[in-house]
Amino acid sequence: MKIKTLTLGLYQTNTYLLADDDGTCVIIDPGYEAERILSAAEDLKIGAILLTHGHFDHVGAVRPIAEQTGCKVYIHAGEAALPMVMTQECIYFTDHYDDGDIVRVGSMEFKVLHTPGHTPGSVCLQCGKLLFSGDTLFEGSCGRTDFPASSPSDMRKSLKRLSDIDDDLTVYPGHGPKTTLTTERRTNPFLRSFV
Repeated sequence: MKIKTLTLGLYQTNTYLLADDDGTCVIIDPGYEAERILSAAEDLKIGAILLTHGHFDHVGAVRPIAEQTGCKVYIHAGEAALPMVMTQECIYFTDHYDDGDIVRVGSMEFKVLHTPGHTPGSVCLQCGKLLFSGDTLFEGSCGRTDFPASSPSDMRKSLKRLSDIDDDLTVYPGHGPKTTLTTERRTNPFLRSFV
């Protein structure tokens, strides 16, 4: 599997393109610059867009990519509760996923981990030894919980859940550099309290 990271837009949101050996591609959190994302994926077959949550900086490029490619777009149903002030428009999607679901695209499998806190429907997506954490977990920090519909208590439970994963996963966050769960358990003040 190949991973390409595009850091885009005013908020430097990480958009991830994952491709299997047959050229099937998944896009995670296309927030900005649809044409740049499509250009980066031009030799690939885009099979799905997976969204970690519905804030505008993670979904802004969804509609043009989906309309051009006909791919499926997955989001957690809890994102319906997001106030519209946090999104550019209604969030475009074709399918919901929930905790424990497995999304298969090409030869790739993504396990959905519902991790509310930053938003009610925030998820992390685990693909083998990779964890796409959206705005739940960052290097040395975690997502904000001072937005409408955010929940500090839900975030604490979600971080505990991630801390309890018995594996050293590489974490690809919604913003900032990649890290590992082992590093975050050791150095991240928001996870250290659970170790």
